[in-house]
Amino acid sequence: MSALLSESDLAHERDLVWLENPAGFDYVRQALDKTKRRGTKPPYARAGRMVGYALLDDEARPDPDSGLYRRRVFFLLPHDRDSLPGGLYRQGAPGEAVDPRTVEPRKPGAKTPRSQHGSGSAVTPA
Repeated sequence: MSALLSESDLAHERDLVWLENPAGFDYVRQALDKTKRRGTKPPYARAGRMVGYALLDDEARPDPDSGLYRRRVFFLLPHDRDSLPGGLYRQGAPGEAVDPRTVEPRKPGAKTPRSQHGSGSAVTPA
């Protein structure tokens, strides 16, 4: 699903669960996944690893056609900056990447100089 999430996509988030400390990452990737449950750890089928996910409130309803809930997951791929600091994303970040320090329930994350250029960057916000 699209990495450009809106608040309406996240309206039923109750809480976020981090499997790894988000303070250790310049960015995390975020996406909406379809899952069977709204309040347990979702399955993960991508390369790399899931580092967090959203829990949904009791008002969340599954899609009437599929019976699945749309939930936000946070993940990193093997070639991301945390694993390969000198690799492809030593500068820049993938389109779905956001600074985990800007992530809250019901709020899409944001791109920041840190997420786009790295924690050692001398770039300052415009």
